[in-house]
Amino acid sequence: MWVPSSAIDGPAGMLLKAALSMDHDLSKWVGAFLLSCWLIFQTAFGVEGLHGDAKVRGVNLGGWLVVEGWIKPSLFDDIPNGDMLDGTHVQLKSVALQTYVCAENGGGTTVSVNRDVASLWETFTLWRISEFTFQFRSSSGQFLTCDGEGCSVFATAQTPSATETFYIERNNSRIHIKLSTGTYLQATTANQLTADYPGEPGWDDNNAATFLMTIVANNLHGDYQLANGYGHSKAKEVLKKHRNTFITIEDFSFLYRHGINTVRIPVGWWIAFDPNPPAPFIEGSLEALDNAFYWARAYNIKCIIDLHAAPGSQNGLEHSASRDGSIGWPTSPDYISKTLDVIDFLAKRYAKHSALLGIELLNEPSAASVPLDILVSYYKQGYEVVRKHSSSAYVIVCQRIGDADPLELYQASIGSHNIVVDLHYYSLFDTFFVNMSSVDNIQFIYQSREAQLKALNSANGPLVFIGEWVNEWDVTDGSQAEYQDFGEAQLEVYDAASFGWAYWTLKNDRKHWDFEWNIRNNYLQLGESPDRQFANQLVILASAVACLFLHNSL
Repeated sequence: MWVPSSAIDGPAGMLLKAALSMDHDLSKWVGAFLLSCWLIFQTAFGVEGLHGDAKVRGVNLGGWLVVEGWIKPSLFDDIPNGDMLDGTHVQLKSVALQTYVCAENGGGTTVSVNRDVASLWETFTLWRISEFTFQFRSSSGQFLTCDGEGCSVFATAQTPSATETFYIERNNSRIHIKLSTGTYLQATTANQLTADYPGEPGWDDNNAATFLMTIVANNLHGDYQLANGYGHSKAKEVLKKHRNTFITIEDFSFLYRHGINTVRIPVGWWIAFDPNPPAPFIEGSLEALDNAFYWARAYNIKCIIDLHAAPGSQNGLEHSASRDGSIGWPTSPDYISKTLDVIDFLAKRYAKHSALLGIELLNEPSAASVPLDILVSYYKQGYEVVRKHSSSAYVIVCQRIGDADPLELYQASIGSHNIVVDLHYYSLFDTFFVNMSSVDNIQFIYQSREAQLKALNSANGPLVFIGEWVNEWDVTDGSQAEYQDFGEAQLEVYDAASFGWAYWTLKNDRKHWDFEWNIRNNYLQLGESPDRQFANQLVILASAVACLFLHNSL
């Protein structure tokens, strides 16, 4: 009996090998039975390219090649004025007038110093130029501007330059603002902001050039903030050390030993321009990705390259490398074209690598800001780009985050084969989960998510991938046993996804997000994959059949 060599690489192939070792007559009958079992196994659990387990049991390498400050906050510890990074929201109050600086109508017109209470129009977003120089962006997107000494400040500049750049002197929460010429801004008794303060101001309560700065939000800690905060030379030093130590070959050994067969690796768009990425991004991520592929091949682990950050940002979050929380990707044909070029670069470089399993075209596009037609058009083009270089690599498309139904991608006819839809399942980030008990959370997994997965699995379309999930919730003081039950419920349900799942993330300062910590401390119990369980059941069944044939032949 002949079978292709690729057929006997997986767990079901062990059965075929056993049949081939029997005498001819017995081999003929048992072999036919086992071949039928193997075909059933392949049909039920087939993900091309995986060995051993037949579906993805993966872990994300988050926070490595795309920086997320909450994963490793210490990366930002040594940035001077580290609470004034790009994207920080501030409000400025005149200590003399006791009123706030306001961009009237949110921007596009005059600036006043006349509000008793601060709200949106009184909130400005920082663009950091250096440790002491900044630009201020109004809520409508215009920048504060001043033509020179004696001028009034307006919020009218669409693009910042020298006249929109201000030097900050800081004394704890009090600041002075001055032009490059050395002239200080002041709040006049007519409630205007003007560049005509005489001499050097002090820090007393009656000084017209002194402002109380309140930091309203400092939530963005991504690649842009790190690189621009440190400056190129220091940022290069920090990121080189991080990339060389955060993920190593020992981590792939750990994953292999615990039955993980795939890593999903977030990358930023600037990787395609290595070793000279556009400022402020730092070179070196391409070499690190090459290392990951080498380590993966050594341990028979597959790689999914996940484009986590697109030019202009697809969701305004730090992990998309947004400078200030704005979302420019969907409205710029140039950004979309550049993103396709990045996909082309990655597909061309890794298409023939034995460790490549798939390429994810874009991570977590925002439902509120990325129209479906724009996204589907990009996904279709991205699919064709990947297919230029590989006929078999999986092309993965991520569901929009926010108010979006994953079925919208099933109805889009993105590509003809090896298409996967990525869903991210978190029992967090929504008020819906806030007051849930541990039992409520587990019931939600079984009742809501299991039902959705069954519906998607049965749909005539792409495979289903739970590309991010975590053994964490909004339950306070959960016991180890409760965490184990929650993890067990998620694994049981997500194991049914037709493509598989990937945990977020391998390493994290927050222990329950840390896959390695969960495994070492027995909070997450992986057990055998359903695929291997099925193979083992076939071994038992085949043994029984073989015994029956032997008995009848005696």
